[in-house]
Amino acid sequence: MKEENSKEKERLSFEEALNELDEIVQQLEKGDMSLNRSVELYERGVELSKKCSDLLEKAELKIKEVQSSLN
Repeated sequence: MKEENSKEKERLSFEEALNELDEIVQQLEKGDMSLNRSVELYERGVELSKKCSDLLEKAELKIKEVQSSLN
């Protein structure tokens, strides 16, 4: 199941990952769930945050490459 979740995470676009992360933050801020569920959501949030960070880094590198090719 973790492998499926990992593959699913890889297919998410930046916008999809960010939207899911926002939903998780809203749920956690409510504070009306069990500790186990909170930890699960937190773990998913960390995964999504890393995904967003990786995608932003790749986009930044691509922009730098394009700028370099124009000079």
